[in-house]
Amino acid sequence: MKSTRVRVILAVAAAGVALTACSPSQAGAAAIVGKDRISAGELDKNVREYEAALAKANVSASQLQFPGSVPQVVLFQLATSAQRAKVAESKGITVTEAEVDQVISSGEGGAAGYEQQMLQQAVAPSKTREFTRASLLITKLMAKYGGGTDEAAIQKGQAQVIKDLQSVPITWNPRYGTINEQRSEQQPNLFVESARFGAVPAAPPQQ
Repeated sequence: MKSTRVRVILAVAAAGVALTACSPSQAGAAAIVGKDRISAGELDKNVREYEAALAKANVSASQLQFPGSVPQVVLFQLATSAQRAKVAESKGITVTEAEVDQVISSGEGGAAGYEQQMLQQAVAPSKTREFTRASLLITKLMAKYGGGTDEAAIQKGQAQVIKDLQSVPITWNPRYGTINEQRSEQQPNLFVESARFGAVPAAPPQQ
C-alpha cells in the first residue's frame, strides 16, 4: 500500500471518530467501537507486544514522533481499524485473505519490510493482517464512492466515507485522554489529557 494512501486512510479515520467519553457502565473498557468493547487488558497486551517489537527493531517511540503516547496511538489504531472494517462491511465491501497477502508481500522488503511499516503506524505485529484488511476495506469503499481506484478517486470518496464512519461511533475512555478537537500543526496530538484523570497511564512492565 502506498504511503500516500495510508495517510489518506488515517486522515479519514481521524475525521470519523466520535467525540464521546465512556459511561460508568463501560468501566474497564479502553474504548467502545459501535457495540464492541476494547478492554484495557487487550490494549495493554497490544502495547506490550508493540513495544517489544520496537525494541527488537532497535527503534524508540520517540524516533517515530507519534501524535501522542504509545498507549494512545495504539488504542487509536485498534479502535479506528475496527470502525473502518465495520462500516465497509455494512456497505457490502469484502476483502479476501489473498488480497491481504498481496499487500503484505508486494511492498519493498516483502513481509518483513511491511511489518516495519506497520510499526511506524503503531500497529503490533499480531494486528498487521487485521489492520491491513480494514485499510483495504475502507479503500475499496472510498473507491466505490469516488468512481475509481486512483488517488484522485480515493480522495473524492472521502467525504461520504467520513459520514459513514459516524454510524459506528467510537467511545473513548477518558483515562486515556480526550480526543483533541482542535488538531493543528501547533497542537498535533490525537488526544489531550483529561482534566479528571490527568496523564495517560504507561503500559505495565513486561513480565
